[in-house]
Amino acid sequence: MFSVIFPGQGSQSVGMIKELYDNFTYVKDFFKQADDALGYSISKIILEGPKEDLDLTENTQPAIFLASYAISEMIRKESNINLEDGKYFAGHSLGEYSALAASNSLDFTDAIKLLNERGKAMQTAVPKGTGGMLAVLGIDIKEINNLLEENKNNYKCYIANDNSNGQIVLSGLNLDIEKFIATLKSKKIKNIKLPVSAPFHCKLMDKATSIMREKINNTNFKKPRNVIISNVTGSETQEIDKIKDLLIKQIESPVRWRESVIYMIKNGVTNFIEIGPGKVLSGLVKRIDKTINVNTINKIEDLKDFKLND
Repeated sequence: MFSVIFPGQGSQSVGMIKELYDNFTYVKDFFKQADDALGYSISKIILEGPKEDLDLTENTQPAIFLASYAISEMIRKESNINLEDGKYFAGHSLGEYSALAASNSLDFTDAIKLLNERGKAMQTAVPKGTGGMLAVLGIDIKEINNLLEENKNNYKCYIANDNSNGQIVLSGLNLDIEKFIATLKSKKIKNIKLPVSAPFHCKLMDKATSIMREKINNTNFKKPRNVIISNVTGSETQEIDKIKDLLIKQIESPVRWRESVIYMIKNGVTNFIEIGPGKVLSGLVKRIDKTINVNTINKIEDLKDFKLND
């Protein structure tokens, strides 16, 4: 039994899926549809860069979605893998939109537009340069919660991503993050400041929530073919109204990725297929459970090497 998973921000690279673009007319068509929908050439930014433009959140989010969706269509057309047999579809943050589109719940053009708007709304929710994110390594979520509780009168940081055992990402204002880094340093806890310019998935995103609530509610969704795992709850849903509500809540809520993977495994999943640029989620799944089989598909040759474990 397998689940299909789709990556989020941080998996992008200039030139991603150029091989698919060069080999398949329908992939070129997706790029053109995306350019037409956005009113500018996201294709050029993906294929040629510069990296600074691709890394702008308003471009990164639709770009990763476009790459992931194109790969899913390559799998459908060029292989014997039947993605409809996947027990669950899940995605990390923006990857949830990829999961919804690949399971026929969300129209391709609607998803591209929503993610462009989502990127702009999240980027401008706080003044540029005032917020950021921090990865904390080697301790679990309970220990981090304890540290935050102990220091709640000194600074305010928020858990943004519970990615895997020993990898938690926090968001906050830069002044608060620097204070938290000092606390971690005093306890010899490893941490990495992430190269992002906004504090995603926390209460500081409330302006983005207000913007996206209207846009998501005004977008047509259908019942997905596959069961969707929500970032917000770490559990399953196929109800349209609930999916919309959870996408709105997702902007300020932590991404419960570790809980999502554990939920899928507990419900019989023994294989994960990561569809999209990079291999970030494959690494996270392996950190959560070393016994699970993980396949990453983002190149033509990956289809030849593909094998599900029994």
